[in-house]
Amino acid sequence: MGLSGLLDKIAIWVQGIIEALGYVGLGLVMFIENIFPPIPSEAVLPMAGWLAFEKRGGFTLWGITLVGVLGSVAGAMVFYAAGHWFGEERVRYLLRRFGKWLLLSEADFDTALAWFNRYGELVIFFGRMVPIVRSLISVPAGLANMNMGRFTIYTAIGTALWSFLLALAGFILGQNWQLVMEWIGRYEKIVLVLGVVAVVVFVVKRLHGRRHQSQEAG
Repeated sequence: MGLSGLLDKIAIWVQGIIEALGYVGLGLVMFIENIFPPIPSEAVLPMAGWLAFEKRGGFTLWGITLVGVLGSVAGAMVFYAAGHWFGEERVRYLLRRFGKWLLLSEADFDTALAWFNRYGELVIFFGRMVPIVRSLISVPAGLANMNMGRFTIYTAIGTALWSFLLALAGFILGQNWQLVMEWIGRYEKIVLVLGVVAVVVFVVKRLHGRRHQSQEAG
């Protein structure tokens, strides 16, 4: 089965969970989405917005936003804890060993780490709107022992904005909510280029720093 077939099956499974369990299902899916990126919020939230448009499951835009935030913050805490307790080397080992099952790689982690080191804590807010990065950006925050209160607030605000906009798009588009995926796909290409640039700059700076330390030691 190809990746597109897998994603189609995931989408069907997600829709079934949300329709069967309502807000509880949505919160569960948003929690898992933060740990298992192949479940894309850019499909989950517009779908929920469409259900709100159809007046199914008791969904409202504000309810979707609130539950999206609760599920996402809970999922983000898992990766924050991983960074805080495991440390960088062990996180890298786990990604090399098990990352393929989550469709996450060490390169994705380098991107998140580079963004955090370059832009500081504010990237926790903006990173919530960037595919893949929104999951792993919590790890550098844990590594840096970022204040838990600020981490939670930045994550919640960024997720609230992302959740509301995607749910609103699904509400407006109705049965054509899948179009959101196409639009986000174009946006992801731009983000990918920026991510590659950030990683290159990050690696060059690290190598330069190590060379400088070696020269001083010598």
